[in-house]
Amino acid sequence: MIHNLVIVDGRKLKDWNSFHREFSRVFGFPEFYGKNMNAWIDCMSSLSDPEDGMSTVTCAKGQMVILQVEHAAELKANHRDLYEALVDCSAFVNWRLIEVGEPPVLALSFNA
Repeated sequence: MIHNLVIVDGRKLKDWNSFHREFSRVFGFPEFYGKNMNAWIDCMSSLSDPEDGMSTVTCAKGQMVILQVEHAAELKANHRDLYEALVDCSAFVNWRLIEVGEPPVLALSFNA
């Protein structure tokens, strides 16, 4: 299924387990998802490659998935490590793709 907007509720991200559980649920990561940020980056880097089977959320090459984080200010205030990892790793996903000549695939949107 092709999506352009995916919404994650920042209030559900309380620790690393809940972070990975929620992203796995919302993005439909595979059963073998490693529940760490390296695995998260791998899954998110494949959003425009649906044949990889790394996410049920996909987009066409050259398009982006918009990840809207609801209650982002609360996430940042209460779980800064999760917030910063989300920002840093999202940037890394796009950098990684650009480095191999592919367009970025992930845009972040924060709703306080």
